[in-house]
Amino acid sequence: MLLFGMINWLLTWGRPDGKLDYDAVTSQVSALFVGGLPAVAASVADTAVVETRTPSVPEPRMLSYRHGFHAGNHADVLKHVVLLAVLDHLLEKDKPFWYVDTHAGAGGYALDSPEALRLREHASGITRLRDAAGPGGPLEHSLAPALTRYLEVVSGFERSAGGPVYPGSPAIAASILRAGDRIRLFERHPTEHRLLAARFAGSGRRVQVHDGDGLAGLRALLPPPPRRALVLVDPSYERAVEYDEVVSAFADAQRRFANGVYAIWYPCIARRAALDFPSRLAAASRAPWLRIGLAVHRPSRDGPGMWGSEMFVLNPPWTLKATMLPVLRQLVACLGTDEGAAYVLVDQEAADPMPSPPVRRRN
Repeated sequence: MLLFGMINWLLTWGRPDGKLDYDAVTSQVSALFVGGLPAVAASVADTAVVETRTPSVPEPRMLSYRHGFHAGNHADVLKHVVLLAVLDHLLEKDKPFWYVDTHAGAGGYALDSPEALRLREHASGITRLRDAAGPGGPLEHSLAPALTRYLEVVSGFERSAGGPVYPGSPAIAASILRAGDRIRLFERHPTEHRLLAARFAGSGRRVQVHDGDGLAGLRALLPPPPRRALVLVDPSYERAVEYDEVVSAFADAQRRFANGVYAIWYPCIARRAALDFPSRLAAASRAPWLRIGLAVHRPSRDGPGMWGSEMFVLNPPWTLKATMLPVLRQLVACLGTDEGAAYVLVDQEAADPMPSPPVRRRN
């Protein structure tokens, strides 16, 4: 009975982005049920032996991150407003282009699922923005056009899904791209990939879903045939080495396709690799760039936790900076929770290398 009680509480105390994902926990629970504590101890011991025998093996790619726990949060709001603004600019020309997503996720996330309800991060993101823009809200008659566009796309996706489902980046792109445009998606997490492939089943040549490393996959895709593309790079950064991998792939992609638009998302967290990341991206850039960031509160004193996120856009549309200024001011006012709420909007013309995070305070 104790074992069944533990299983029932898994969604409460389990951490899908922690050391053990649900598959690993399932294996240990099965061992405990069949063989008792000695079987679990043996399983852990076997793992330890493997690790000590292969110290020179590179850090394995963790596949525990599931975006369903975080869908619709403040980071999604920022990322998808920027994504839509860039896509809309590319759509202004008749010539087709490609959309490439290196870490595509599941493509859509039910906000009433156990995963989303566990953390309810959408409540301080998309839901709070909707409330502010709705009847009687402070932004009802003054919402920035890019935010209006974003809310319309999200609402349209929900209507097509028949319920409160937040669209991932691939779904947002697919909802507005033309028949002649192409979408190339990568996802390595087996569950996320299966959901993503099912969502785009029957899309034919327009959408291709790849089970593999999106950063490595860029080598085969770039440059794309139309010589126009937006590449979105947004890993989970669970492993510190992912920052190095992104910078390396970013530099290589520019050598292959210098004219592409690259949008790189990253979290604002108290980790040296994250704090140095914007300056490293700027140093690796061979073309104009724009850095767009949103902090919703001050960094926590005890260190862990994400206080905001940023987008680094290489070869940004010339209109993007002006488009994002009113957006960021409104997001700071709407989503900010303390005096640490602020935004970043800086380009390559900034006089000094940027310590992270330089911010403009709310007006």
